[in-house]
Amino acid sequence: MMYTKDNAQTIYQSEIKKYNDYKSMGLNLNMSRGKPAPDQLNISSDILDVLNSKSNLIGSVDYRNYGILDGIPEAKKLFSELCGVRESQIVVMGNSSLNIMYDMVQRGMQFGVGGEKPMNAQGKLKWLCPVPGYDRHFAVTELFGFELICVPMKEDGPDMDIVEELVKDPTVKGIWCVPKYSNPQGYVCSDEVVRRFARLKPAAKDFRIYWDNAYGVHFLDEDVPLLNLLEEAEKCGNEDMVYMFGSTSKISFAGAGIAYICCSENNVKWLTKLMSYQTIGHNKIDQYAHVLYFKDANGIRTHMKKLASLLKPKFDKVFEVLERSGKGLMDWTKPKGGYFISVDLPEGTAKRTVELAKEAGVIFTAAGATFPYKKDPKDSNVRIAPSFPPVNELETAMEVFCCCSKIAWAEKYL
Repeated sequence: MMYTKDNAQTIYQSEIKKYNDYKSMGLNLNMSRGKPAPDQLNISSDILDVLNSKSNLIGSVDYRNYGILDGIPEAKKLFSELCGVRESQIVVMGNSSLNIMYDMVQRGMQFGVGGEKPMNAQGKLKWLCPVPGYDRHFAVTELFGFELICVPMKEDGPDMDIVEELVKDPTVKGIWCVPKYSNPQGYVCSDEVVRRFARLKPAAKDFRIYWDNAYGVHFLDEDVPLLNLLEEAEKCGNEDMVYMFGSTSKISFAGAGIAYICCSENNVKWLTKLMSYQTIGHNKIDQYAHVLYFKDANGIRTHMKKLASLLKPKFDKVFEVLERSGKGLMDWTKPKGGYFISVDLPEGTAKRTVELAKEAGVIFTAAGATFPYKKDPKDSNVRIAPSFPPVNELETAMEVFCCCSKIAWAEKYL
């Protein structure tokens, strides 16, 4: 279909009739967050069976008791193998990588990073935010008062020409990055982008890369390799600049998995010293159960093939509807993994599209959420989260989305 000013009235009349039909259906569909669906969670239910009252829970210590600040040895081995880092470079904690990221920013604010002055005593500071990006990342650094600076995302990662220029400013203290199957576009950082990250020469000695590899094993067909940033940074003498994060939140149970940080030995020493005032240790029984269930990194990868068999049909359904009902009006990414699809609508129509969909009973992620301060300068980007709804509901939701986008576009001319 051609979308021109001349046929806006015709398209509007056709789509508003469909829209009123959708409204009369009493829909109640929610695609606002990338939550695992019940059938995904069910795949991991056997984790609950690997331990019982007769299980031997005595490893390096009695895992029922206090102790072990940096994670049980078995868990450190499992995730160091998965991430390609040394066991001395990893700290395994509780269930939330976002919690770890928040705490790392908080520690830098209050105590300083790498022997530098506490950031909350340094005046007005800045943080780099690849866009579109993850709203919860932006919310953390906004909460702590950083000025958030947008950096465009390209298909091979953040625009490194811009990053390399911006880090010359000593008030720039960090950058967020989801390097693999990025949120929301599903892009993977190229080897060259990873190496440019590793070679960064920021003016601020306390600048840190927050490398949130949340979807590192979340492929849909075949996995796409990602160069190891910590390893590359070590080659450049920049290993202290890197914090790598991950978790099993979308591998096993969301909210009841294991999260970890990978960083240099210097950073591990600094981190665990501060952690020693905060906790005596995290949930070792949960860590041990995950180790017994997955056994090794290949066990996790095999498990992810099962999850991919559930997720891929949902992504395919979104692509099918967009191709059928959105072609010519909008553009979208086709990620090979992760949890999201990024859709770019005609400029100035994203908020109206989401608003119309909500009135019809379908909730999408708020327009603007993929940008700092929830302000998309073009009002065009919407994040699609296919994981939670059943395929039939997903198809209906996307048809509503396409219908609403056409109405929002036509309204600009009427």
